[in-house]
Amino acid sequence: MVTTQEHDASVYERVQESGEFQELKRRFRSWTFPMTVAFLVWYLLYVVLSGWARDFMAIKVLGNINVGLILGLLQFVSTFLIAWAYSRHAEKKLDPLADKLRHEVEEQSK
Repeated sequence: MVTTQEHDASVYERVQESGEFQELKRRFRSWTFPMTVAFLVWYLLYVVLSGWARDFMAIKVLGNINVGLILGLLQFVSTFLIAWAYSRHAEKKLDPLADKLRHEVEEQSK
């Protein structure tokens, strides 16, 4: 006799091995990994400039606003832009496929 847990496990294993699930993982990784690397490089550049290019970071741009302050504020802006861009990417590329897979799992679990 197959228990409910065993049945659920086999359903999830089949979905995980499916081409659609693999495509969903590929789409997720193809966006998030490069964007994560880009953001980390951008962040580390800011940290390195703050530590070793103090004269550059201290250049006054407008009044008391210097390059360091502008780059620091751009860290926040870039974070929000990345979150917004990921939201759009997920809505267009990930959510439709994830919804389809979820419906398949729900049907097989009944």
